[in-house]
Amino acid sequence: MATDHAIIAERPMELPSLPPNQGLEAMKDIVFGSTAGMAGKLIEYPFDTVKVRLQSQPETLPLRYKGPLDCFRQSFQADGFRGLYRGISAPMTGAAVETSCLFFSYRLIQDALRATIYPNMEHLPFLALIASGALSGSVTSLALTPIELVKCKMQVPAESASLKPAGPMAIITTIFRQEGLIGFWRGQMGTLIRETGGSAAWFGGYEGVSALFRAYNKKHSQHQDSLALHQQMIAGATAGISYNFLFYPADTIKSRMQTEDISRLPVSAQRQTFWSVTKALWRQQGLKGMYRGCGITCARSAPSSAFIFSVYEGLRSHFG
Repeated sequence: MATDHAIIAERPMELPSLPPNQGLEAMKDIVFGSTAGMAGKLIEYPFDTVKVRLQSQPETLPLRYKGPLDCFRQSFQADGFRGLYRGISAPMTGAAVETSCLFFSYRLIQDALRATIYPNMEHLPFLALIASGALSGSVTSLALTPIELVKCKMQVPAESASLKPAGPMAIITTIFRQEGLIGFWRGQMGTLIRETGGSAAWFGGYEGVSALFRAYNKKHSQHQDSLALHQQMIAGATAGISYNFLFYPADTIKSRMQTEDISRLPVSAQRQTFWSVTKALWRQQGLKGMYRGCGITCARSAPSSAFIFSVYEGLRSHFG
């Protein structure tokens, strides 16, 4: 018996290991995610411009825009169709960073869960997928905030029609001169809340609807694990609406913080915080103000998100 115990004690501890070829898989996530994200951004950007302009209206009433259609009309009359794509260089970069980072970290977190908590499990429980989405969103928010800050400042029209709109490098220089390096993370709390909760809803919505389609396919003798294109697009559209609707107020507050013109503030004045902007907006406009521009955001996010997931899954199936 003593010998048996000694043999057992001498056996090396088997540590869980992640799947091989992580470098190759990471490169695929980066390339495929970037491609899908930039393609989706081209579709949704004019709607995103209208959303930011609706969100960043001055607190004084009456509002500058009566609604999304009025904002489209005024923007088109002032700058033409090109004006709706103003500042797209920053969000194109942001879309590539965001989507690739989301898919990469989402897969990596799932691999870690399979190596530790859920060994040898091909399909993780739904709650584990939601948690993976939330963690991937929180990581992505750190890279996304500076990019969205520049984007929002470029999307807001100048106070005077005679002023020439500032370019991305001019905006970056101004931010650094006025607030230093930390200024690029202005609105980080809003981005963190939106990305953490929104990514949980985004991946959760996609995985939940995909699971329903897989069960439907299995019931009707279609045993393939992969979904049809239209099923992927429906799941992706559901994910996009879930992402934007549930945590939209955090995005509204972030946009108001990031579009604030600090050059107009008195020297002794303090910058507004996430919570001070929240209380002020709630006091002035209530829940309606928190969701201003939400309708058009959900309308554009459905096809955009459907396209992102379809492109990513298509690239994965052909080159994965």
